[in-house]
Amino acid sequence: MGTLQISMNVVIILVILALIFDFMNGFHDSANSIATVVSTGVLKPQHAVLMAAAFNFIAFYVLPHTVAASIGKGIIVGSVVDQYVIFGALAGAIIWNVVTWYFGIPSSSSHALMGGLIGAAVAKAGVGALLSEKIIQTVLFIFIAPAMGFLLGSLLMLLVSWLFYRSSPARVDRWFRRLQLVSAAAYSLGHGGNDAQKTMGIIWLLLIASGIIGQNDALPSWVGYTCFSAIALGTLFGGWRIVKTMGQKLTKLKPVGGFCAETAGAVTLFTATAMGVPVSTTHTITGAIVGVGSTHRFSSVRWGLAGNIVWAWILTIPASAFIAAVSWWIGTKLF
Repeated sequence: MGTLQISMNVVIILVILALIFDFMNGFHDSANSIATVVSTGVLKPQHAVLMAAAFNFIAFYVLPHTVAASIGKGIIVGSVVDQYVIFGALAGAIIWNVVTWYFGIPSSSSHALMGGLIGAAVAKAGVGALLSEKIIQTVLFIFIAPAMGFLLGSLLMLLVSWLFYRSSPARVDRWFRRLQLVSAAAYSLGHGGNDAQKTMGIIWLLLIASGIIGQNDALPSWVGYTCFSAIALGTLFGGWRIVKTMGQKLTKLKPVGGFCAETAGAVTLFTATAMGVPVSTTHTITGAIVGVGSTHRFSSVRWGLAGNIVWAWILTIPASAFIAAVSWWIGTKLF
């Protein structure tokens, strides 16, 4: 253990702030896990939220913790990290999440956090504080994740349509109402596995900067338990404003479409998590939903709304980075 560079009281306050972000991440992104299964009528909202929260937490035991390492050691140079950088990053991400939640915009908590780290680090030490490889990879996945979701969602929908071509609509509906329970659970697993690890990474940075753990030490298990618990609780409370956008406004879904969208989203998230890439669950499920909707007819997707969502994606990193930079400056004056 190194010499403490940050007081224990400040560490505790910032860990609490990180867990608040994690809770808000679950609250903000809960719609990603439950919108399709609710909009198809397979589960009531309260039951869907309970299931999503449970699988968010179970992901701690199932998926590798590679994303936490990417956030903790792959976005900014470790030597620039101090309490002000962590505070600025979390403030930028939290404020942007509140703004987009209030207006019902399904933006990315993941990219808000990354933008926060970038903005606070650049405000302190300039662009030399950034590690370009993981940032470029994450930015590329802003486009790859929804494209992969779109492609897998549309291909799955076409495959299912071909396999069940001779089946009656009632039989198809009956089968996929059951299968959608599995796909919704898988997507919630992927959501928890990728998103909770981002907060783990922030706390990892903080613990290293404070000297509580060394650069090469493993992350304490309590960090994982608290982060996965916080995101599960956030999901439990739910972000009902965004449910309507994702499940009803973007395109109309039946259980078969919900199954294909969730399965495509889950596969995309599992792939990204295995690669250690922090991706947006919002981008992923939106791409999958649009992919499923587009197989029916091009006009079945409300492309104007989808375009507005894409603009929110593009603005998230620079907007949260700007807020984080301002928050960093305020933090240096207040603390």
